[in-house]
Amino acid sequence: MFPLDSPWNISFAGCGFLGIYHIGVASCLREQAPFLVENARHIYGASAGALTASALVSGACLGEAGANIIDVAKEARKRFLGPMHPSFNLVKIMRSSLHRVFPPDAHIRATGRLGISLTRVTDGENVLVSHFNSNEELVQACVCSAYIPVYAGLIPPTLQGVRYVDGGISDNLPHYELKNTITVSPFSGESDICPRDISSTNLHEFRFTNTSIQFTLSNLYRVSRALFPPDPQVMKTMCKQGYKDALHFLKKNGLLQFRGPSRPLGAAGAVGEEDLEDEEDDEGEREEEEEEHKGTEKQAVLQSQSSLEEHVFEHLPPRLHRALVEACKERRSLLQSLGNWLPVRMASAILLPYTLPLESALSMTIRLLEWLPDVQEDVGWMKEQMVRLLQSALHHAGKSVSQQVSARFSYQLELTHSQSLPTYLGASSLLPSQLNPASLVPGWLSGGSSSVLDAIGKLDQYQRQLLPGVFCVNLNFRGSFSASSSCPDALSHQDMDLDEGLTMRPVGPQ
Repeated sequence: MFPLDSPWNISFAGCGFLGIYHIGVASCLREQAPFLVENARHIYGASAGALTASALVSGACLGEAGANIIDVAKEARKRFLGPMHPSFNLVKIMRSSLHRVFPPDAHIRATGRLGISLTRVTDGENVLVSHFNSNEELVQACVCSAYIPVYAGLIPPTLQGVRYVDGGISDNLPHYELKNTITVSPFSGESDICPRDISSTNLHEFRFTNTSIQFTLSNLYRVSRALFPPDPQVMKTMCKQGYKDALHFLKKNGLLQFRGPSRPLGAAGAVGEEDLEDEEDDEGEREEEEEEHKGTEKQAVLQSQSSLEEHVFEHLPPRLHRALVEACKERRSLLQSLGNWLPVRMASAILLPYTLPLESALSMTIRLLEWLPDVQEDVGWMKEQMVRLLQSALHHAGKSVSQQVSARFSYQLELTHSQSLPTYLGASSLLPSQLNPASLVPGWLSGGSSSVLDAIGKLDQYQRQLLPGVFCVNLNFRGSFSASSSCPDALSHQDMDLDEGLTMRPVGPQ
């Protein structure tokens, strides 16, 4: 049973063109359990779910909203590439449809109750917008929440001076974790109101930003149709499926409000009268009759409920049903009828490499003309983003180079010390921390000029002051020193030649 003793919320998941499923759910909640909508603390929505949530909170006609979704799908299906065709402007169509559907005071009704999920471009964080100053802001928030990058355009729209994209990228089902949130999703999974597939017992699922989607063939089909709309008749069936699933949820939780007299109650009364008349009969016959009456009572209740549900499933609310039927009708002119012929369609596909550039150029020209009022703001934003990307790339490149140079210098410094260590000093047994640069000087040089020792001491001092992780100093000294002839052992080291580090050779006749 759904608890009504504490405040509750309703949350609609993002789903693209499958938003027609949400229309069926919202229509059932408004018709069969209006108190759930009227007394809900918040109604949330992301992407296509935000459109249904806005219509539900503002009191807009759900039939007209469903018809608009089917009209947009039909407009996309007319083109060879569907919604990816350059001439299909989803944002423009969506904005005009929302202005037609919303009542004049929609922003007043939505403020404080409606929560629209958005994704901020600068940091990718999720933002829930619930305050709207005008209908234009409400429409713009819906456009931002349904704006899929590249699919809907290249430059993200703005709301109150901030750039936003599709809210489903960061949170596709707002506040799903709250206990009293009624979650709605057109994908079979763990949501409160969702399709129950035949293979819904499958335990394998994945979560797309808080939305549970099971691995079933039906879900794979739904995912493929989220961005590329199906046939209008299929969308109408999805709307009926949403109504049916919502009605099942209401019945399961005891929230369904039946209207008018109920036949099971009358049947129960008749059964009671017959029981009173049969009290004078034998006790065994009375028990048999009671069992028969109980069976007929249960059967009557089940038949009445099933007949009522079948009637509801087959017949949506009149306004919604008429709107969907009208939207599914194909109004084709003579030219469109000729265009559906197989030879004409084959010719169109063959000529696509030639016609597509022309259509693209024409649509780009129209969009550039429509873009002129916002060109200064958008160009400034693109310039700012390019500078940020450049700075970030340079920062990461500098950090990577610094780490590589540091590691290379540390390795080279250890290698230089190990190669420059004289073996006759017995220093091979010393630790690197115990080494002194003065000890690397040959013994015959210790009695020589003191200026060389001073130079080595200064070199050691400079080497300690400099950052070894940043600078790599490779010094190769060639010194000329005169030694007395009384040191015959000194000449035995004239063949010592080190490739790296400090190299010193005595000068004398070869």
